[in-house]
Amino acid sequence: MAHPDIDIPTEPAAMTAVELITAYSAGALSPVEATEAVLEAIAERDGDLNAYCLVDGERALIQAKESEARWHSGHVAGLLDGVPISIKDIFLTEGWPTRRGSTSVEPDVPWPVDSPVAARLRGDGMVFLGKTTTPELAWKATTDSPLTGITRNPVDPSKTCGGSSGGSAAAVAAGMGPVSVGTDGGGSVRIPAAFCGIVGFKPTHGRIPLYPASPFGPLAHAGPMTRTVEDAALLMDILALPDPRDPTALAPPISTYRAQLQRDVRGATAAFSPTLGYVDVDPEVASVVESAVRQLEAAGLRVVNADPGFSDPLEAFEDLWASGAATMLSHFPEGSRERVDPGLGEVWDRGATLSAVDHLNARAVAAEVGIVMGAFHTAYDVLITPTTPIAAFEAGHDVPPGSDLRSWPQWTPFTYPFNMTQQPAISIPIGATAAGLPVGLQIVGPRHSDDLVLAMARFAEVVLAG
Repeated sequence: MAHPDIDIPTEPAAMTAVELITAYSAGALSPVEATEAVLEAIAERDGDLNAYCLVDGERALIQAKESEARWHSGHVAGLLDGVPISIKDIFLTEGWPTRRGSTSVEPDVPWPVDSPVAARLRGDGMVFLGKTTTPELAWKATTDSPLTGITRNPVDPSKTCGGSSGGSAAAVAAGMGPVSVGTDGGGSVRIPAAFCGIVGFKPTHGRIPLYPASPFGPLAHAGPMTRTVEDAALLMDILALPDPRDPTALAPPISTYRAQLQRDVRGATAAFSPTLGYVDVDPEVASVVESAVRQLEAAGLRVVNADPGFSDPLEAFEDLWASGAATMLSHFPEGSRERVDPGLGEVWDRGATLSAVDHLNARAVAAEVGIVMGAFHTAYDVLITPTTPIAAFEAGHDVPPGSDLRSWPQWTPFTYPFNMTQQPAISIPIGATAAGLPVGLQIVGPRHSDDLVLAMARFAEVVLAG
């Protein structure tokens, strides 16, 4: 029960993870009360948004009661013990089916394994609410699938929430869980974070271990999705420890990300590239981003307008993406080609025509972009760009209706290059268009500079809020 002498400043479903932990510690709120509030929010709002493909309220309340007992005993399990969390339906989670948005994945089989992400969250004592929606096999930057239908943007349900971690973004933005974890192979954490007005962080490749190994190889990352940068840092402290099932996992961090948030980044040098040298950006989005960058400059960040110097690696990215998708789908049951999302089927067909030489040539392009960025960061501590060149468009479409675009990567040019280079990148909300649609700012750092990127994002968050 809540302590009668301590006020809770906001509704529990609207509280951040840090606020919840503070309230638990003070005796102002219990994990059971917080979980009940979030489950009520899901019941009220998810019918319109479709962010969850599985909600397990009974199991969540059992975990919340166990957490409450630990708080009463003074022996909590971890940093975010008792905080409710959702998990994208890409991560294996013991006891729940992981269907990945596909009708070709049978749910009624044993699901005995936790992925590294789920294992870390469970070990920390977090409360598992359920699994969030994804396009089939997380293949695109919007969230709809033959299995679960369309997931919508809480800011404007007629608009897309982005993808592929769109269910996670919509859940966090709508108060249906304070935090979530998504995956990012071409922007799939950062794009929906930008469209829904939350924080989405893609750390250095290998910083969060993955199992099973992704067929998309070094493009694939996991990352926290939260309402604040501090919550993202706390989740990173839980998720960033190595797991023996991922041979590419990095060594443990030498410090906590939470501690590094407070470092003074004023005086650091940021390259601001409004277009990367080749992107057409919607004027409203460009104006919001420009205004935010100038506020950061006035607050003490040294800003230099500079493009990184690489040309658009779209073709190489699409080759890597298609070959990964074809590899994954080749293991699906016979007849799956006719059942998958039509767009995914086209990617499958393209991937099946690519040779090993094609794949290695695309990897060589990715390596060259990485070399360019490595040299760039000898002069600039971070790179700042818009997260997306457009705001959210109509839900149920892979590309903006009325555009002449043929594929989703064509409208996500700010995100996928930094999957190819394996660099850490974060999107933070910085404002909105005249229609009220959120705009995101992307901060990119050198490989292994996850702490710097989070500290820079926290600085920007504070400056722009003030």
